[in-house]
Amino acid sequence: MKIWGRRNSSNVQKVLWAASELGLAFDHVEVGGSFGGNREPSYLALNPNGLVPAIQDGDLVLWESNAIVRYLSAKFGAGMLEPSAPEIKARADQWMDWQLSTLGPPMVTAYWGLIRLPPEKRDNAAIAAAKTQLDGAMKILDGQLGKTKFVAGDIFSMGDIPAAIMAHRYRHLFPDRPELPNLERWYASISGRPPFRRSVAAVPMT
Repeated sequence: MKIWGRRNSSNVQKVLWAASELGLAFDHVEVGGSFGGNREPSYLALNPNGLVPAIQDGDLVLWESNAIVRYLSAKFGAGMLEPSAPEIKARADQWMDWQLSTLGPPMVTAYWGLIRLPPEKRDNAAIAAAKTQLDGAMKILDGQLGKTKFVAGDIFSMGDIPAAIMAHRYRHLFPDRPELPNLERWYASISGRPPFRRSVAAVPMT
């Protein structure tokens, strides 16, 4: 298996984390951002969007991070990362989609504003609005985690991966945030997983 994408991309981190959780052997190629290469014809043949990540597993080439996590979970982690019960799998899918629709957009605004831009170029009003959105979203996640140990139920699953990466960034970007005891309990459990430490926590935010 081959995985393309820069390690500091949250979308690439999803794939590297899932692959690591499953104990898969893979070659990783840094592409995108400061590494470039994502507009080269050879890469566009893999992912015509020119975005990361992309993977190749045998004859299959796949892009879109959550789709890749679902594929790896189904092929290599059925009953583990991919829950065996249809109801729990559906809930994992729900939270993966929620990450894209609800957490993703304000996180892009906050991350670019606070990490990628120098202070004199920041849109502080946009960052504040993004924080308000993220605070509200994280309260929703905290509410779910008050009912279940992990996002989809009482076992770690593919559903936790996208949300946990967003929570990691949220906690780093905003030390002044609402009290979220259930989320903090869940994050402490997640952050103790060696694949998370290698693929997410150990990667500088740049």
